[in-house]
Order: sequence, then structure tokens, then C-alpha cells
Amino acid sequence: MNKFSSKITILVLCVILCLGGAVSVFALTTDKKDVSENSQNTASSETADGNIAKDETVYVLAGADGAVKKIIVSDWIKNALGSANINDSSNLSNIENVKGDESYKISGNAKVWDANGKDIYYQGNIEKELPVGLSITYKLDGETVSADNIAGKSGKVSIRFDYDNKQFETVKINGKDEKIYVPFAMLTGMILDSNNFRNVQVSNGKLLNDGDRTAVVGIAMPGLQDNLGISKDKFELPDYVEITADVTNFNMGMTVTVATNEIFTKLDTSKLDSADGITDSITQLSDGMKQLLDGSSQLYDGLYTLLDKSKELVQGIDKLAVGAKSLSDGAVALDNGIGKLKTGANDLSNGLNKLKSNNDTLNGGAKQVFESLLATAEKQIKASGIDVPTLTIDNYAKVLDEIIGSLDETKVYEEALRQVTAAVESNRPLIIQKVTETVREQVKAQVTNTVRENVLNMVTASVKEQVSEQVIQKALGMSKADYDAAVKAGMIPTETQNIINSSIDTQMQTSEVKSTIEANTSAQMESDTIKSTIKSNTDAQMETESVKNIISENVENQIKKAIAENMASDEVQAKLAAASEGAKALIELKASLDSYNAFYLGLLTYTQGVATAADGASALNSGVDELKKGSAQLKDGASALYDGILQMKNGSPALVDGVSKLKDGSMQLSSGLKEFNEKGIEKITSLVDDAKVVIERLKATVEVSKRYRNFSGISSEMSGQVKFIYKTDEIKTK
Repeated sequence: MNKFSSKITILVLCVILCLGGAVSVFALTTDKKDVSENSQNTASSETADGNIAKDETVYVLAGADGAVKKIIVSDWIKNALGSANINDSSNLSNIENVKGDESYKISGNAKVWDANGKDIYYQGNIEKELPVGLSITYKLDGETVSADNIAGKSGKVSIRFDYDNKQFETVKINGKDEKIYVPFAMLTGMILDSNNFRNVQVSNGKLLNDGDRTAVVGIAMPGLQDNLGISKDKFELPDYVEITADVTNFNMGMTVTVATNEIFTKLDTSKLDSADGITDSITQLSDGMKQLLDGSSQLYDGLYTLLDKSKELVQGIDKLAVGAKSLSDGAVALDNGIGKLKTGANDLSNGLNKLKSNNDTLNGGAKQVFESLLATAEKQIKASGIDVPTLTIDNYAKVLDEIIGSLDETKVYEEALRQVTAAVESNRPLIIQKVTETVREQVKAQVTNTVRENVLNMVTASVKEQVSEQVIQKALGMSKADYDAAVKAGMIPTETQNIINSSIDTQMQTSEVKSTIEANTSAQMESDTIKSTIKSNTDAQMETESVKNIISENVENQIKKAIAENMASDEVQAKLAAASEGAKALIELKASLDSYNAFYLGLLTYTQGVATAADGASALNSGVDELKKGSAQLKDGASALYDGILQMKNGSPALVDGVSKLKDGSMQLSSGLKEFNEKGIEKITSLVDDAKVVIERLKATVEVSKRYRNFSGISSEMSGQVKFIYKTDEIKTK
């Protein structure tokens, strides 16, 4: 890219940063709201013209390849006039008031909030195509790999973030329909562990390494190249960010990308018309240079003819004297014209030097504002009970990312679960003991019932033998043994047998017999033999796999129950809720600080551009000084030439020789002026012409940016602005 083309782009970017940056600085320095009350966008706390405004932040949760998984939209309706009711328009679902109990009613296509003079903060979900698509590709040693497959790998890795700007309008520029994209600035950041990533490089960005980790920040402006109509051969505006590194065991945390068109929305395009004055001055310079070229060419042609006609030189010496007088007068006029050019160049140099002299003040003011914001943020964080080191421009991103990571709801839950589990596990021996004792009591009860049933059957059989003996003796006068033998021999009639059996059963059902059976059974159960049997049987049952499995299952169930009860306690739930709210607030705070950091870095670039332009103007001024010295010498030479021609009447041979030398000198003058015109004046003129085209397209870009002010829906009565925050999944080895 040649230096003249690069100056076109530098000029445009300086105008963007100067005009847009001035507005941002004013907004930040005049905003009196507390950071905790204005966490969504510090730089835009004032509503347009005091009306109701909607400040929207769109959180895009994406996979490691950039594919959208979920969109959460957070809206802040600023009720500057303290209205009782606010008419709102929104396409969100699952709308939730996150900072109050105000509700809304549906009225036609509008949602009417019962604001009662308050601001409204709500969030919800939406399924809608994003204005800028994000895709992330990974390469390992030159081969494309997926996000899942690169985890744990080692080699030369490249990570490329591509941004597809899909939001545009068709507008007329100089009578022609042109596609103008909404100018989003994409700021992508991540933190890489130095144990895994070495020799890190980033396109269009900055690196910050503290020895343990490398903070990477890259910026891109998709669509701006087409908007401004600048050829990539002259200057390429970045539309992607690429990180390369030598990697061992690839593991990477989340990445965050902020998309905002705020820097363009804040531009005051009326200030861009000042380029017309530059165009008029350069036109005058170009016209003067053409006259100078014409004059030098005519001088050369005249001297060439004079030399060719040297035979007639003596006769035309008087006419030559008249021509020399005209040449002398022309040289005086030329000297006067260059004097005016010198004055203009000096004014240009002085103006740029004055602008350059304000660079330190502007940079210092922006830095002071940044440090004030960081101090306020630090105070708010400490007030919330979080210990935080002193926040600086260099460390704030790393510090806040670490705090946000520690407040992640999942991590807090996992830590609480780890602590509760450890506490319960420490009581495992006691739980095992208690469960074993309970199971043993149950087994013992079962064994005792079984043994008692066996003893009862034995006692009942013994008593029945005695009752049978008595009944048979009384009824038949024989012993039971004789009776049984007689029955077997068929000597006892069936009726008699039935009577005997009925009498025995009747006796067995008497309370006296039952008491005897119970007493004998209880006595047997209290014997050492039976107790020993119960113990040995219980011990044997306790050693079986089934009983051991029951004990093991009961122990694990008791542990799970204890963990669940502790995790459901008010103390643990309060910690989880506090971590979730704290992380959300810190993410919004960091997004605001990141937006100002982008402006601050842009301002530094702008002031550096001003310094470069001032140095160039000083060099141009010095060149014009040299040209002025040359024109003075030309004027003096022309005067001397005229004097010499008067003497030529007495020395024509010497005159012919002098004219020959003068011809050669005039040719060098013409060639030198032509080269100066081609390499200097013509390129300066084309530079201004290109700048005029870029400025017209820049004006159109700003207007399109101002019209894009919301993503999820906004009432026509509201002003608004929107930014997008993309958060991608981390890549970890499993």
C-alpha cells in the first residue's frame, strides 16, 4: 500500500475517532449515576432529548465453534420523565422483571408497563437471526479440525474468528444505490494459559502476558471495507481475528466477543463538510502548478528555437532583450505565487501542530476518566463483599475475569457440593455403624421369630402327647401306645377315634393348656441354648451377601439423603443465589469497561495519527520553503539573464554559448517541475478526491448505524442502542 492511499484511511479513521470519541468522553465524564445502578452501559446513561430510552444488551451463548445455543436479551427502559406508564414493544418470550415487581399489560401490539415513575429492567429469550454471525475454526499443523477433536492435542494451532455482517440497508450515494452495512466493531478476547500456549500472535489486536497467562484482544469491522469503498490493494480493514500459537495439550477457556455500533452512532457528520475547504485550496494549488508547468515548457521551447536560429541571433538581439524582460517579470510573479503557497503550507502545518499539542491533554483526560471508572468499579465490588486488588487499565480485564469465573453458579454449586460431601463422608464410619446395628436388630428379630415358631411347634407337640395320653386313659382305660397299636390293628371303630380326636382338640384349646404351652415356650426361649442358637443364626445371617448388600445400600442412601438435605439448606441456597447475581452484575460491569477500553485504545491511535499528519505537514512546509528559495533564485537568475542579454549585442558568440547552456538548464527545470507535479501535487489532489468519496460513504454509514438501535423490538417513541456479547464454550480434555 502506498503512503498516499494509507493517508486516506488514516484521515477517515481519525475523523471517526475524533468526532465519535469526543461524544463518548463527554457522556462518560458527565454521567453521575452509580455503577451498580447503571451496569448495562455506563457511556449511555442519558436518554435522547430527555425522552424514554431503551438500552439493550444481547447475550449470545454459543458453542466452541460459534454456533448459537441460546440468546438472552437484557433490556433497560430509562424513564427519565418519571412516567406512570410506559408503552413498550418487544418480541421476547419468558419476559421477567429482574429489578422490581412492576408488571405490564398487553394493549394491542404493545406492552404497557406500570412503571410508577421508575426505570424498568427486564430480560427474556428470543429466536432470531443475529445481525453479525460468528464462526470459529481451528487448525492443527495446517489441517482443519473440530473443536471437539482439538482438545488435548499439541502442535502449531490457529484459531480464526470470522464475522458475517448480515445487517444492511440500500441507500443512494451520489445518485447510485449502494449496500451499506451497519458498522459493528467486533472486539474478541480470551485468556490463554502459558503452560499450554507459547509464541502467541494475534492479527489486528494486542497481547498482554503476566508470565502465567496471555490476555488476547483482537478487533474487526466486518462490512466497513465495502461501506467506505476502499480497495484492499490500498488498505485492508480487518474483518476477522486470527490467533496462532505453539500449543501443548490444547485446553482453552471461554471466549467473549463484544459487538457494538455505538462508535459510529455517536459521529457528528456535520463536521465532515470541512473537507470542501481543503478541496478548494488543493484545486488552487493544482491550477497554479499547471501554469508553472506551461511557463517552464514555453521557456524551454523558446530557448530551443533561439539556439536553432543562432544565425539570426544578432539581428534579433533587441527582440530577445524584450523577451528577457518578460521572463524576468514572470519569474517575479512566480516567486510571489510560491510565497502565497508557502503561507498556506505554513498555516496548515501550524494548525496540525496545534492539534498535535492537544494530544497529551486528550490522552491524559481519557486515561483519567478510565482510571476514575476503574476506581468506582473497585469500590462497588468491595462494597458487595468481594476482595479485589487495585484495578488498573492493564489488569482490570484479568482480575474481573477471575472473579466472574469464581462466581459462576455451576462452580459455586460444585464447591458447595464438594464441601457438603466431604463433611458427610467424614461421618461414614458412624453411619455404617448405625446402619449395621439397625439391620442386625431386624435380622435378629426375624431369626428370633423363626426359632420361637420352631420351639412353639415342639412344645405344642409335647403337650399334645400328654393331653392325648390323659384323654385315652380316661376314655378307654388304656395307654396311648396301646391305643395306637389297636387303631393300627383296626380294633378301634372310626366313631371312637373321632370322639377321641375331638376330645384331644377340645383339651388343646382350653386356656389351661394354652397357658402351659406359652409358659413352656417362653421358658425354652430364655434358655442359654436357644439364646445361643439365635445369636449364631443372627451372626450367620449378617455374613450373607444379601444382608451385606442391604447394609451397603442403606449406608449409601443415608449418605445421599444427608448430602441432599444439606444442599437444600437455606445457607447453601443463599450462597448459590448470591453467586449468580454477583456474576451477572460483574459481567455487565466488565462489558461497560471493555467498551470504554475500545474507545480509549482508538483515541490513542487517533492522536498518533494526528502526530504523524503534523510531522508530514511540517515536512511539506519545509519543502515549500525550499521551493520558495528556488523561485527566488529563478527570479534573480531571470533578472541577471535580462542584464546579460543587453550585453549580448557586443558578444553574440558568447551569447550563443550561454543560450545553449540556458536551454539545458530550462529543460532540467521543466523536468523537475513535471516530476514534482506528478509525485506531489497530482497525488495530493487525487488524495483529496478519494477522501471526498470516502467521506460521503462514511456519512451514509453513520446514518445507517444511527437507524439500527435495537434487536428484540422497540417502540417508535423511544430512542435506543444495543450491543451484543457472544460467550463461547470452553474446550477441555475429558
